[in-house]
Amino acid sequence: MRSSREVRKLCRGRRGQHSGCCVNLLTTTLRINGLKVNYIPGTLFPVTTTTETRWLNAEQQVAWRAYLLGTARLMAKLDDELRRFGIGINDYEILVRLSESPDRRLRMADLADRLHQSRSRLTHTIGRLEAAELVRRKSCTSDKRGVWAELTEAGYNLLVEAAPTHVDSVRENLVDLASPEDFAAVGRVFDAVSEHIGQH
Repeated sequence: MRSSREVRKLCRGRRGQHSGCCVNLLTTTLRINGLKVNYIPGTLFPVTTTTETRWLNAEQQVAWRAYLLGTARLMAKLDDELRRFGIGINDYEILVRLSESPDRRLRMADLADRLHQSRSRLTHTIGRLEAAELVRRKSCTSDKRGVWAELTEAGYNLLVEAAPTHVDSVRENLVDLASPEDFAAVGRVFDAVSEHIGQH
């Protein structure tokens, strides 16, 4: 077993450059006891892998970074525009999901699943919306452990007021920037992403 000093010394030797997901990494690859070990300069401990890392090529890296920046800016823009109505993008999605459900209500557990949020986070958000009288919580009569989140009339009216601004912004800043074919492709890609992650 090599000491950390020996590892650092070896890491100063032969290096191979790889294009990573977000940064370019200089790595040293060694074999210790038959195991391939990758060292990243500046670290004291090795990162061991049993398979080769499939680094992004230049074109893939450009697309990945464009996705990260574009989605961050888009969500910030949509959130900012909804703030004039006193809600954020996450609040808006909760109101939408409730408005689309029978009797404008959903069990808290089902709502958390549909939004892919932790139950603790959703409970905090619903508590804030309840304080603003946009949502109310009710006990489920058929299941004493269950709790409904129900859209109030004030919440529905706010949603009706905010929806045109939100939809116009979604169109202006995303939908209308892509061809119908490209936008449909985006939907297919993220359906595949959602299904893949949901299976793991």
